[in-house]
Formats: sequence, structure tokens, C-alpha cells
Amino acid sequence: MSITETVEECNAILDSILNDTSVPRNIRRAADEIKEILSNQDESIPFRAATSLNILNKITNDPNMPLHTRTLVWNLASQLETISVGD
Repeated sequence: MSITETVEECNAILDSILNDTSVPRNIRRAADEIKEILSNQDESIPFRAATSLNILNKITNDPNMPLHTRTLVWNLASQLETISVGD
């Protein structure tokens, strides 16, 4: 899978989180912030992925996060890690 395809898959996961009203606002806000970071063409893709992972790490342990969202977040983190390590 190319980096562009991985970023597109990350955006699809983020859209899923953003459109889910059962997800707390702070988590949707973080997803929106990550989506903006990933679309910022001024930075390199690995930098954007690493910055996004940093934000994800802050919300991963949120006790209010629904279980299905936690699974999406872990999947998103996995995808971003493949970008940031240059796979």
C-alpha cells in the first residue's frame, strides 16, 4: 500500500470517528485536528504522521471513549506508524 493510500485510509477512519455522535466531543475534536494535520501540504508526510500519533496518544486512554472508537483509534495509530517509520 502506498503512503497516499494509507493517508486516504486514515482520513476514512477519521471521518468515521467525526460522524459518530456517540464519540465524546474532545475525541472528535482531536480527530478533526489530526485530519487537518494530515492535509497540511507544507510538512512532510512522516512529520504529519508523527504529529498525529502524538495527538492520538493523548486521547487513547480516555475512559469515556466507546470501545468501537478505541478500536478505530488503534487501527489509525497502526496506519500512522507505518507512515512515520517509512514502511
